[in-house]
Amino acid sequence: MPTINYENFQGRVLVVDLSRGEVKTEKVSGETLRQNLGGACLGAKLLYDRVPPGVNWDDPGNCLIIASGPLGGTVIPGSGTISVITKGALTEGAAVTQANGYFGAYLRHCGFDAVLVTGAASKLSYIHVYSDGAEIRNASSLAGKDTWETGDLIRQELGGAKDISVACIGPAGENLVRFAGVLCDRGHAAAHNGVGAVMGSKKLKAIAAEAGRVGIPIKDSSKLLSQVNSLSNRLRNPSPGEGLETFRWGTLNGVFRNTEQAAGNLPVKNLTTNIYDIKPEQLQRYKASNIRSSFSPVRRPCFACPSHHSHTFTVPEGPYKGRKVDEPEYECLAAWGPVTGQTDATWSIVLADLVDKLGLETNEGGWVVGLAMECYEKGVITKKDTDGLELTWGNGEATYALLNNIAHRKGFGNILADGVMRGARQIGESAVSMAVHSRKGNSPRGHDHRAVWPELFDTSISNTGTLESGGRVMERMVAKYKDLPKHDHFSVEGVPELNALIKGAMLFEDSLGVCRFLTNTDLQPIIDMLEAAGGQPAEGI
Repeated sequence: MPTINYENFQGRVLVVDLSRGEVKTEKVSGETLRQNLGGACLGAKLLYDRVPPGVNWDDPGNCLIIASGPLGGTVIPGSGTISVITKGALTEGAAVTQANGYFGAYLRHCGFDAVLVTGAASKLSYIHVYSDGAEIRNASSLAGKDTWETGDLIRQELGGAKDISVACIGPAGENLVRFAGVLCDRGHAAAHNGVGAVMGSKKLKAIAAEAGRVGIPIKDSSKLLSQVNSLSNRLRNPSPGEGLETFRWGTLNGVFRNTEQAAGNLPVKNLTTNIYDIKPEQLQRYKASNIRSSFSPVRRPCFACPSHHSHTFTVPEGPYKGRKVDEPEYECLAAWGPVTGQTDATWSIVLADLVDKLGLETNEGGWVVGLAMECYEKGVITKKDTDGLELTWGNGEATYALLNNIAHRKGFGNILADGVMRGARQIGESAVSMAVHSRKGNSPRGHDHRAVWPELFDTSISNTGTLESGGRVMERMVAKYKDLPKHDHFSVEGVPELNALIKGAMLFEDSLGVCRFLTNTDLQPIIDMLEAAGGQPAEGI
């Protein structure tokens, strides 16, 4: 890792005590920043120092931290990325999860590298962050609003300005659904390990950050700009070995590509099969180019980003024709496609958008609904148990209704609102044997991990409730800098050794304040940018 002098790092944390109604600024020492960098690792340090053992996830003494990194808010594409850090509701251990958008950049432009929230408000509130300060405001009128509505209403209240980024919870977070997430700028979800439930336990509906006027000093701005131009050119024109279709499509093409190539890592019907039984014409509807051509996309990029990942869609057909929805990523389509037996691309996109608006985490949501559907198929539960919903594989209307019931803890949804592990235990022993989760209580990402053992093992031993090592992608990156021995990815000895060797590299990425799509083939460009922004010559990773 480069030796950083943090000339471009404010080292300021906005500390909000909701119980006392107090707002103050604390300075982080240079030594702490040198040891913890920013983002995920700075948040982990703050959490460790302030939340002692025995504090439950929903205790007012738990902290909710949203942090940028040393590259946040710069000219680097995607530098609005944040990490959300807290004690999570699913594992009751540390939670570290990321989202893109604008919030991280705006937070830094207000003069802060992180906002740390402790205590709990007496009534629903939100925090307004502006240049060098913040205030706690009444959010009673936002109760029950979805994440899109919440952002729009806060912007209206604060003068209608578009340059305000809102990180908020939906009904799921307010109702303490254990896999509720924090949604930024509509569809950007920091949602693993129930961080939205923690936010809801504090009666905190949202944090709104203005596009402040505090400058970020850059050590060598011309060098940084040159490196950014070089990176942007590489993203637009990847070399044959890189295969970076993400500049144009994001991960929208994942379900189509994995099905077409029979890659073996597509999760199907709660892992009861690895064959996605979909007709050729239905599969074509999941192809990225066909989705974009059908859903009238309007580009909505993240901060400073030239990539074509984020769009607002208009549903072209079906019962929700005309609805404005967010463009899904691969894991959204996987959860509301193969995991739940859905073969209609329009339904998958509608359901993925509903999950975001309700403020749920899409992976855990897919696995918990998949569990319910498998239980229904095998007679473990019936319509009497499901409030009359016919939970057959791929039933879009029933899934839509069930997701609303989960977010509002209504009927059978109240059982599933506690997540896969706890929900299965409430249903009964038969359901426990069908539930897909780690022993710590978090579900995996949107892959069939039987085909990706390094990722399976990483999920099982994770400290944060989601991936930390990054599997084969991170292995390829680290191999450029370290002499990694060749590992058998299906070896009980080789997989743990591989994870140990690459452990930490993914958290390094998550500490920078930039989008992972910039670093998913090579760490060196981002290290060079870190040096140009405020560091000294690198001594290696």
